[in-house]
Amino acid sequence: MKITGIKAWQVDLPLKEGRYTWASGHFVEIFDSTVVAVETDAGITGYAECCPLGSAYLPAFAAGVRAGLAELVPQMLGLDPTDLGVLNAYMDRVLRGHPYIKAPLDIACWDILGKVSGLPVWKLLGGKAQERVALYRAISQRASAEMAANIEGYRAEGYRKFQLKVGGDADADIARIRATRSVLQDGEVLVADANTGWTRAEAARVVLAVRDLDVVIEQPCPTYDECLSVRRRTPLPFVLDEVIDSVATLQRALADDAMDIVNLKISKVGGLTKARLMRDLCIASGTPMTIEDTWGGDIVTATIAHLAQSTPAEFTFSATDFNSYGTVSIADGAPIRENGTMRASDEPGLGVTPRWDVLGEPCLNVGR
Repeated sequence: MKITGIKAWQVDLPLKEGRYTWASGHFVEIFDSTVVAVETDAGITGYAECCPLGSAYLPAFAAGVRAGLAELVPQMLGLDPTDLGVLNAYMDRVLRGHPYIKAPLDIACWDILGKVSGLPVWKLLGGKAQERVALYRAISQRASAEMAANIEGYRAEGYRKFQLKVGGDADADIARIRATRSVLQDGEVLVADANTGWTRAEAARVVLAVRDLDVVIEQPCPTYDECLSVRRRTPLPFVLDEVIDSVATLQRALADDAMDIVNLKISKVGGLTKARLMRDLCIASGTPMTIEDTWGGDIVTATIAHLAQSTPAEFTFSATDFNSYGTVSIADGAPIRENGTMRASDEPGLGVTPRWDVLGEPCLNVGR
């Protein structure tokens, strides 16, 4: 089988809540997502999606996905999409870095492999390790009382894990953490995610001020070394996210005992092939994960569901249903949240079909 053509579509994903705000005042109101189709000479097409969280979150931005695809995809024509190791090694040779650009191409080829073999991607990733995947809900940064009130609404939708967006003024963040923790019920989990927004001094203040609470601290500072310093100052459970962007950084963090939980974002590390490797390293080391991505719609959510469902429940700290945050559906067959959980499709591949009436005409069309 050979790749004969690759197409891409740009699609806007407005938010139901109007605005998503995280550390340092950053916000997004409409997510700019890219849908990719990899076509083959066997008449089988694989689909994927990549949606960076704006341009101030990671070294990635929406227009960069499409610019990178225009650079990379002409060199991929003629490759066998089912040779995933060969394909990833080739992409790394012809385009240095930029894993988020390679991610949708890798994922679309996993979709093809599933369709060729007649198996869902979760089966190819190791099998159905859990029937349903527990989800968290991100609580956009607002005043402490409003954030606490939002938890009540999300609880009614079945969520039991809440990721509080902090990373602003330290005093305001301490108030946010205390206000939201006070409304949680038995068995519910609160994660205070600073998204790199604190200085080391601010992070030290916050973890000291909330040390009496049952709360998880996530990615307090911009650099690995700063986060490691904060980790050593607190007994609270600790998550690393933005700084864990490769197998090498994961190996270093595991060796340093730098975190209790890893946030594994699929496009951040280059797609399912590398995410699976990192997932398996975490399992081997006894480290749970939040399995998710930077953002996205139906196809990103399906990809998350397949990786999460093939991961043992005890190592799946949480996952994300991004398609429930937006107002636009871009594919049929995607997971639908039920009582705070989701499950991947049992259909071959990812089990999703793009909605062409929503996507319109491609912005990139290489090959046939």
